This record gives sequence, structure tokens and C-alpha cells, in this order.
Amino acid sequence: MAAKGIKKITDNRKARHEYFVLESFEAGIELFGTEVKSLRNGAVNLKDSWCDIDSNNEIYVKNMHISPYEKGNIFNRDPMRDRKLLMHKREIVRLKSEIKQQGLTLIPLSLYFKNSLVKVDVGLCKGKKIHDKRRSIAERDAKKQIERHTKYQIKD
Repeated sequence: MAAKGIKKITDNRKARHEYFVLESFEAGIELFGTEVKSLRNGAVNLKDSWCDIDSNNEIYVKNMHISPYEKGNIFNRDPMRDRKLLMHKREIVRLKSEIKQQGLTLIPLSLYFKNSLVKVDVGLCKGKKIHDKRRSIAERDAKKQIERHTKYQIKD
């Protein structure tokens, strides 16, 4: 995300290991002032978070931890509260139907500032099996070895 006006806050690296990301969407997030200040300090954890669509076709991020702002006294909110995502209704309805039909899940992949707004990159994901995880680890290790080998050959 090297585009102008985009500053990455955090990535959910575990999600890329545990799931195949089929499609990703950009969504806004409903936050309070002290939560935004905590995000500017990088005090957020997306590790075990996931998204849920309720009966009113509203989408929420569950289990996302935003640490309380140090100087925020009574205005701090619960760090683990559900936070509403802001997407178009037609996108939410489409995602809801795909989740029901294909057994997929919505996972927040990253959190970033786009100009002054906080955005969430939400991925439509399918869970990996153990052999898929092993294969992706083997491919990553092979890439590292190839890069290491070519790096040393160029210097010689």
C-alpha cells in the first residue's frame, strides 16, 4: 500500500497463513475519538478477529482489540467491543449470500489510514487444510533459498 495518503496501521499475518483469500473489500469502520488516537499509536491487534453479518444486514468486526488510550480517562471504550463496518448495503447482501452458500468467512486482513479515515481491508476467505499450510510454508522456504542463492551468485 504505497499509494499516496495511505498509512498502514497493522496486518493480520495469521489470516494469510490460515485462510485462502478469495476476494478483498475496503470498508470504513465506526470508531470513537480515543480509539482513533490509540490506532495512531499502533495499539491494535487483529490476530483472532473476524466479521459477522447480523439480521439487519449490518457487518461487525468481532474480537478486534484496540488498547485503551493512555490519556483518555472516562472516554475510553471497551477494548474488545464489536465495531460496525461501513459498506454499501448491496455489497453486504452479496457477501451474506456467498457466506451462506459456500461456507466462507470474513476476516479483517489489515487496518490503515486513508487520508484521515480509518479503513479495514476485509477478505472473503476459505479455510486452509493442514496440507495446504505445509505447502505454503514449503513454497515460502523455497523462495527464500532461491533469493539467497541468486544474491550470493551476483556478488561472486
